[in-house]
Amino acid sequence: MPKEDAIRYMFGVTALVWCLFHPAAAVAQDADVAAREAAVPENPLKSAFFGDTHVHTSFSLDAYIGGARLTPFDAYRFAKGEDVSINNVLRNIGRPLDFTAVSDHAEFLGEMYSTQIVDAPGHYQEALAELRGLKDIDQQRAWFLKYVVENNRSGKPEHPPFFAGPETSISAWKDVVIAAAQAHYDPGVFTALIGFEWTSAPNAANMHRNVIFRDAVVPNEPISGLDTTDEEKLWAWMAEQEAAGSTLLAIPHNSNGSKGQMFEPVDNSGNPLTADYAKNRAKWEPLIEMMQIKGNSEVVASLWSADEFADFENAPSVGSFSGGDFRKENFVRWAVTKGLDYQEKLGANPYKLGFIGGTDTHNGTPSDVDEATYNGSHGVADGTVGERRDGEIDGWVKGPEANPGSLAGVWATKNTRGAIWDAMAARESFVTSGPRIKPRFFGGAALAATEDPVALVETGYADGVPMGGTLTALDGPPSFNVHAMKDPEGANLDRIQIVKGWVDENGEPQDRVIDVVWSGDRQPGADGKLPAVGNTVDTATATYTNEIGAAELIGHWTDDDFDAAKAAVYYLRVIEIPTPRWTTYDAVRHGLPLLDTVPATLQERAWTSPIWYTPG
Repeated sequence: MPKEDAIRYMFGVTALVWCLFHPAAAVAQDADVAAREAAVPENPLKSAFFGDTHVHTSFSLDAYIGGARLTPFDAYRFAKGEDVSINNVLRNIGRPLDFTAVSDHAEFLGEMYSTQIVDAPGHYQEALAELRGLKDIDQQRAWFLKYVVENNRSGKPEHPPFFAGPETSISAWKDVVIAAAQAHYDPGVFTALIGFEWTSAPNAANMHRNVIFRDAVVPNEPISGLDTTDEEKLWAWMAEQEAAGSTLLAIPHNSNGSKGQMFEPVDNSGNPLTADYAKNRAKWEPLIEMMQIKGNSEVVASLWSADEFADFENAPSVGSFSGGDFRKENFVRWAVTKGLDYQEKLGANPYKLGFIGGTDTHNGTPSDVDEATYNGSHGVADGTVGERRDGEIDGWVKGPEANPGSLAGVWATKNTRGAIWDAMAARESFVTSGPRIKPRFFGGAALAATEDPVALVETGYADGVPMGGTLTALDGPPSFNVHAMKDPEGANLDRIQIVKGWVDENGEPQDRVIDVVWSGDRQPGADGKLPAVGNTVDTATATYTNEIGAAELIGHWTDDDFDAAKAAVYYLRVIEIPTPRWTTYDAVRHGLPLLDTVPATLQERAWTSPIWYTPG
């Protein structure tokens, strides 16, 4: 059977994949896609689109070892609302996503091609026959530790002995990764972005990046952590691809597990950061993943005690698994604030980072983030209630401290690859911890307060900048308009906050959290703090009501402590009322006691990308 027919048979793909093997048809397909993209109407005020940019399938070695058998084709089917089976449970996302990027590890794509494609080189090797037959969890963990953890964290990762050659990596990239995205891209309905994960873990520090392409102009094969573990060389490779016609960006993730290396003050040669380094990083990495299954990287309660909402999905075992305790330099708030110091000293900001979400699912199920139905994210590692309660996602986090992951959001003119990617590149992006909250954030020299959400957006674009934008050389304090709508199927909203960051005279990051607008008739106390919204959760039944909170909040704030000579950064945080955590749903569903090692409830939230102020 010819290769193209075998792949079509195995994955049940549509005729679009056939185009990859027939150049004339591919040209026709490209013209058809371009016409369909152009026909999608634009919304000048932009719409919120939800998706996932961090998804692993059976073409990631660690996911396959853990039992993942959903392919990239299946992942896109799930994102579009089709049923799949995970851990012997039928899963459906319920509400289809607007966009998804499958981001399988580039490091072992060829090995996974040989494993799963019968006619591929190396398919019948003894080691791959053993891999395909792994059933016992102890054997799976032994494989994972040997071929993934120890290899990737060795400082000199390399292909395993069962690698059948570079042609298998190229085939996996073209025949599976690209083919799946091409087959499922439906302009105006669903955007399938082409991407991969570059997985670097020097000294067990998480330095991973997801690389996302704007269109189907992509290289012959991706770069991997086996080629280099140096992110500066990753950026150099990206520059080469740009010169060859590609348009791409990289999204770092899991800074909470980076052991201080994600935002360190030196480059990989040990030299202090330079203006060239700062400009290079800002060009290729306009975003950072705020939260995923292995924890929230905004702040951690132990280091931000003044922030009453800092104790949220901190996953403290991530710090210990990484070989060290948490430090402020691991976290996003510290980084976007420290970037102001570099901007002043170097004339460029290496950490001008917009915020986006992702799951890091290793089940092949994009944005499977519902707390009420969560049944794990990493195959056998957390596929049973026992493993979720007492186990761990090997080498990363204790089972109960994991979470379902976060949701990526963008404000874009339409749902096409170009518009979605452009919103990411412009940092007009946001992230939620799961609910489909829609936050908007505008800043300007003198934005007028309004109770009209449409006017807020119109004047925001006309007279100010949106999330991701920069205000420059203001004569007076900036004003900000904020608006948020609850998930129509979720909990009400507690409050909207603005987090302001600046650096002191020593270049040290400082921050302040401001309650801008809130539900009900609460008033701040003598200490300036707003009383809690209340709690309707019944932990015995894992239920809550929307008797408290608000479905929509809109507000205005002018910085009352503004110094036009000092740079500042501002971002929005929207807080929901309390709801049951997944561990509570899990306990009630299985008739088990609540765990006392994690909270029984949580307050889900959304974060917008920042707005920056630069003196001149």
